Amino acid sequence: MRKENQSSASEFILLGLPIRPEEQGLYYALFLAIYLTTVLGNLLIILLIRLDSRLHTPMYFFLSHLAFTDVSFSSVIAPKMLTNMLTQSRSIPYAGCISQVYFFLFFAVLDSFLLTSMAYDRYVAICHPLHYTAIMSQKLCFLLVIVSWALSSAVALVHTLLLARLSFYGDNTLPHFFCDLSALLKLSSSDTTVNELVILTVGTVVITVPFLCILVSYGRIGATILRAPSLKGICKALSTCGSHLTVVSLYYGPIIGIYFVSSSNDTNDKDVIVAVLYTLLTPMLNPFIYSLRNRDMKGALKKLLSRGNF
Repeated sequence: MRKENQSSASEFILLGLPIRPEEQGLYYALFLAIYLTTVLGNLLIILLIRLDSRLHTPMYFFLSHLAFTDVSFSSVIAPKMLTNMLTQSRSIPYAGCISQVYFFLFFAVLDSFLLTSMAYDRYVAICHPLHYTAIMSQKLCFLLVIVSWALSSAVALVHTLLLARLSFYGDNTLPHFFCDLSALLKLSSSDTTVNELVILTVGTVVITVPFLCILVSYGRIGATILRAPSLKGICKALSTCGSHLTVVSLYYGPIIGIYFVSSSNDTNDKDVIVAVLYTLLTPMLNPFIYSLRNRDMKGALKKLLSRGNF
């Protein structure tokens, strides 16, 4: 009987978003527009940075990787969600679910490390402007990105391998719109003590440590500004750091709300809605935040449009 149940767990059923059936069409169009905007906006940022030599600096180097990560992060979730909404098919194969968990964790952790690298870049630019070129060398920038990719891959692989060893008997319904790791652990019929311990330790480190590094970086930036207060210095700091701080808030806010503040033991509608914020909306908003508040990006866009005779 156990073998029969185990063989039947070849797929999972995603309940999706908590919306009424008659509103499916409206929300499908909305999320499709959000996803297309995410892809086009972030690819445009990568293109502008690639084509404009004035943007070949450490800050924009990290930004191009962040834009690629946002496109990939959203693409892990949105296409399957949109397909399920369109076809009314809520199933996802077991292998597809495990793969989605891996790539979701990989790009989520990579986002965190890249935001930390960008915060360090802003710290060096404002607190040590005379040594900026020497410190933020091309070698260091490449090293930070390579280490970020390697650590993200290792963290995602550990969680995925521990998840793959679990068994899923009986109910295979996930109260979510994607294969969320915590929801899968609650569904498993195996002992998940090791998984939960790894989530608590590794998960806390890869979220908390980068967040603390960002706070320390901006604390040093604030102290530097206060030591030599001037309107010009404050405006410069706000122009270079404002966009990054906004993105950091949009990234860490929902994650802290779901995984550190939420008191419910079960996945509920509020957690699902907040998950939409950091999986779909935040990657879409990043291009607008960096382009609308950045003079260099707007200049590069105008240059591209004039070159293409649009």
